[in-house]
Amino acid sequence: MNTQIKTREFLGAVAALSLAWAPGLGAASTAIAAAPGAAPAAVEARQSSSSLVQAASLAEARALVAAAGGSVSHELGIIDAVAAVLTPAQASRLGADPRLVVRADAAVQTQGGTVPNQYARQLLNVEGLAAQGFNGTGVTVAILDSGIWYSRGEVKNDLNGNNKILAMYDAIANKLQNTPDKTGHGSHVASIIGSPQETINGQPLGMAPMAKLVAVKAFDVDGKGSYSTVISGLNWILANRSTYKIRVLNLSFGAAPQSSYWNDPLAKAVMKLWQAGVVVVASAGNSGPYAQSITVPGNVPYVITVGAMTDNYTPALGSDDRLASFSSTGPTYEGFIKPEILAPGGHMPGKNDNGTMSIPKAHPAYATSNDMTFVMSGTSQSAAVVSGVVALMLQAQPSLTPSQVKCKLMSSARPAVDGSNKLAYTVFQQGAGQINAYNAVYSQNTTCANVGLDIAADLAGTKHYGGPARQNATGSFYIVDANGQPINQQGYLWNNGYLWNQGYLWSNGYLWSNGYLWSNGYLWSNSYQWKGGSTWSQSFVPAVSSYAGTNNWVNQE
Repeated sequence: MNTQIKTREFLGAVAALSLAWAPGLGAASTAIAAAPGAAPAAVEARQSSSSLVQAASLAEARALVAAAGGSVSHELGIIDAVAAVLTPAQASRLGADPRLVVRADAAVQTQGGTVPNQYARQLLNVEGLAAQGFNGTGVTVAILDSGIWYSRGEVKNDLNGNNKILAMYDAIANKLQNTPDKTGHGSHVASIIGSPQETINGQPLGMAPMAKLVAVKAFDVDGKGSYSTVISGLNWILANRSTYKIRVLNLSFGAAPQSSYWNDPLAKAVMKLWQAGVVVVASAGNSGPYAQSITVPGNVPYVITVGAMTDNYTPALGSDDRLASFSSTGPTYEGFIKPEILAPGGHMPGKNDNGTMSIPKAHPAYATSNDMTFVMSGTSQSAAVVSGVVALMLQAQPSLTPSQVKCKLMSSARPAVDGSNKLAYTVFQQGAGQINAYNAVYSQNTTCANVGLDIAADLAGTKHYGGPARQNATGSFYIVDANGQPINQQGYLWNNGYLWNQGYLWSNGYLWSNGYLWSNGYLWSNSYQWKGGSTWSQSFVPAVSSYAGTNNWVNQE
C-alpha cells in the first residue's frame, strides 16, 4: 500500500489561478526595521522572502521569476515550480500573473499554535477557486452525524461572521433542538466542509466557508447509532430539503452490508434523497485495504463514495502522496466499482472541544492546547472534503443534478500511476482517482455517471443492477465489458477506453459506471458467495435496530 502517487498536477496555466500574495506567511518574511536613512530599494531587499512559484512548466516558472528580478534558489521540477527569493513587490507582481501560483515557502507556527494549513485546499486547488469567488455561497450542506459544536464561531459562522447553521434536528429525540456534539466527529466533519477560521497560510479551514449547514444528530457520545435513528434523520432531511435548500448531504459513517443494496432500508432512504435531487456524498469506510470492505451507504451505486489519500506530511511534495492504508476497497457485493474517487483524508485538522468531546479526550496527542483544533484521519474526512467541493460546484452551476455532479468529479479526477504509466492502485482502490476541485467546477462532462441505471425502477423493485466486477478462480477481482468479456489487468483498455493521462473519454470508451440488469447480466442464486468472502442472502432485510456508526478511529497517516 506504499506505492507512490505521481499524479499531483499543476494548473497554473489556466487563467485566473493566481493567489493573492500575503506578506508575513513565509519563514523569512517578517518585516525588518530599516536603518535610518536606508534607501527604499535596500529596505525592500531586506524584506525579501522565499516563495514557491509554480507554472505550467519548470522552464516557464524559472523564466518568469528571472524576468521579475527574483533569484531562483531551488528548481522543483517535480511540481513544475521553483523556490525563489522575492521582494514584496516582485511577489505581488508574480502573484498577479494568471500563469502562476505564488505561495509562501514556509510558515512558522508559534508555540501553542495557530490552525495548521488544510492541505486539501492547496492540493485540490480549492484556493484557485476561492480567488475567483467560489466559497459555497447559496448552497446548503446537511450533515448527518453526531451533532455539531454550535457554540463556537469557527464552526457556526461564515466568513462575514453570520450564523451559517440553518437548523439542527435531533433524530434520536425526534425533534428540532440544539444538537450538542459530545463525540467530536460531526463537528470535525462540519469544520472541514465549511469552517471560515483562518489557518496559518491565511486561508479558511473549510472547503466552502460560506456554505450554509443543517446538522442532523443520529449518533451518540460513542459514535453509535441505529438504522432507526439514521433513517429518521434521512427522512427529516428529505421532508425539509426545500425549506432549507439542501443540495448536499454528507454521510461520514458506515454499517456492514447485510443484504443487497436494494433490500437495505438505509440504502433505500439514501436513494430516495438522490432521486429527489440531493447530492449524497458517502465515506467508503475505514476497513481497508481489504477488498469488499465498502460500508453502507457507500455501497449504493448511485451515490458518490469517497476513499482517502494522504500527502504523507509533505504538502509541497507530490511524489510521496499515497492511498491511505485504512481506506476501504471495492468491489461491492453487487459488483460495482467503489470508491468512485479519492480525496485527502490523512491528518486533517478540524474543530473540536478538546476538553469535553470523547474522541479528542481519548486521543489527546492529536489535540492542540488553545485553539480547539484536532487532527483526525479517515474517509469521514475525505467525504467532508468532497462535500465542500460539491458546494463550490453547485455555487458555480446551481442547476446541476446529482448524477451530473458525480460525472464532473469523476471525469476531472486523476488516477495514481507508477513510473511506467500503469495504475499504481487498482480501480477498486482508487476509482477514477484523486479529485481536482478546479477542474471539477469547469468540467464540461455531465452525462458519464450512473449511465444505464434507473433509480425509479430500482426503488420500485422492478429492476435491480449489478456492476462489472467479477472474481476468478484464484480470488482476484477483474472487470468485464458490456459483453461479459474480461478487460485487461489494468481494468481498462488503454487504446480505446480511458486515457489516464487525459482523464476519461466517456463518450468513446466503456462506461464502467454502467449497471447490468440482473436478468441480462449475471444471475445470483438466493445466496451468492464471493470466494474468500462471506455468504449472505439477497432477500435479508436488516431490522431498523441494526447497528450503524461513525467510522472507526484510525491512526494518523
